[in-house]
Amino acid sequence: MNSKQNTIRAIIVEDELPARETLEMYLAKYCPEVSIVATAADANKALETIRTVEADLVFLDVELPYGNAFDLLEKVGEINFETIFITAYADYAMKALNHDATHYILKPIDIEELILAVDKVKFVLNEQWKNENNNQIQTVKDYHSLQKKKFVFPNLSGFELVEIHKIVKCKADDNYTEFVFTDGSKKLISRTLKKVEEQLKEYGFLRVHKSHLVNLNHISSYQKGKIGTLLMSDGSEVSITSSKKSILMELLG
Repeated sequence: MNSKQNTIRAIIVEDELPARETLEMYLAKYCPEVSIVATAADANKALETIRTVEADLVFLDVELPYGNAFDLLEKVGEINFETIFITAYADYAMKALNHDATHYILKPIDIEELILAVDKVKFVLNEQWKNENNNQIQTVKDYHSLQKKKFVFPNLSGFELVEIHKIVKCKADDNYTEFVFTDGSKKLISRTLKKVEEQLKEYGFLRVHKSHLVNLNHISSYQKGKIGTLLMSDGSEVSITSSKKSILMELLG
């Protein structure tokens, strides 16, 4: 990974404190490129954490209080992170792989296996970031004139058309997306942010965070930091992840 994308933001989901602390210790010592941004000890807390915390990777214990890892992933919905399953039972290995796990590790954790799994994640993420960056830059290059087009908002009696340049940003709300407009009004539609992103990415919109899609024409300023912050034209602030900073800089020239 290049210097701008050398940190893997990770969540650890593990109900046993000693096991969680051991994994954190191993990662700090042998995989320093992994930054633990959150932990969870049961399926309910894990669901809330995964939905709200930006992460590239989730270390996921299979057996959890209030559910198991596979049920949890079904509830999460849109999976935009890599997964390393951790289990004490070899029987779960095939099921983990069938769920597109990047890797699985048997307890007690073997350091070499952990390093191998993280290296695999690094490779996968590096390829994803490289492709996403190239595609995003190519897609968004000439968006200014396209923002005069209109976006369709369905309602009970039909639909409403709103000019795209009036959309400041879009925010994820589970399986809904909230649109914020230049006049301060908002609209909530039954569509995931991922689907909205697919519709708007060629019109000058960039997914800068797990939960935010912003209109490049409405970015007023950028504040550096471990997680940067964008000030939007409506006065609101939006976090931007490290993997998106280089794309933003290139798109804004």
